[in-house]
Amino acid sequence: MVATAPVALVTGAARGIGRGIAVELARLGFSVAINDISNHEVAEECRKLCEQVAPHPVNTSFEFFQADIAQASDRARLVDAVRSRFGWIDLLVNNAGVAPHVRKDILEASEESFDRLMAVNVKGPYFLTQAVANLWVSDPEALRSRARKPKIVTISSVSAYAASLNRGEYCLSKAALSMLTPLFALRLAEYGIHVFEIRPGVIATDMTLPVKEKYDRMIAEGAWPIRRWGTPEDVGRAVAAIAEERLPFSTGEVINVDGGFHLRRL
Repeated sequence: MVATAPVALVTGAARGIGRGIAVELARLGFSVAINDISNHEVAEECRKLCEQVAPHPVNTSFEFFQADIAQASDRARLVDAVRSRFGWIDLLVNNAGVAPHVRKDILEASEESFDRLMAVNVKGPYFLTQAVANLWVSDPEALRSRARKPKIVTISSVSAYAASLNRGEYCLSKAALSMLTPLFALRLAEYGIHVFEIRPGVIATDMTLPVKEKYDRMIAEGAWPIRRWGTPEDVGRAVAAIAEERLPFSTGEVINVDGGFHLRRL
């Protein structure tokens, strides 16, 4: 079946920020390929939420595609499966990412943890973006015939520039990931494909739950101007603005969704 609605592939979409993105895109009328490494039960929850908010449920579809984006064979299988099911991909959202299993001082962090984070947070989205971009540029007729030009959105983190001494490998992975956007923005501009980075701050997810007390204290002390936790919906709405083509003269742009954390003051 070839989808009649625009199609978004969202990695790491079963829970957290990825789920917030998937639901907001469903609300816009996108079909969503919900990718995650595992956990069919949680992905099914996401799929049902997408169905509930879809404005045109007859024209849209929401399906789970299991794949580990750190693995080349899984990436190839994912792209082939999504294209076979939906016919095209209008929006790629690189959201999948992991944190260290254990936060350790940079003098104690292991190579195993470093390699794991670089594989999932950097290598995976880099080569998945390459694969999807090649799908687009290798089919110029399909690229011309679609109602909207494809877009790429990569979800990074304020950790791309804010140093955390007990999870250095995470910071390094997000700093490296941030370079994906200018690289592909420059390479794909000639095809009308725009590329964006969204940089979340402290977002209420399973990943931040273990340090909730720390962030609660930082919020109370005014560590960022908008004194609350961010939500997956906040990030989802930023992706939705891009998906709605509200930034037609922008590419390579970084959009901060961080409550103003990035602002510096004396």
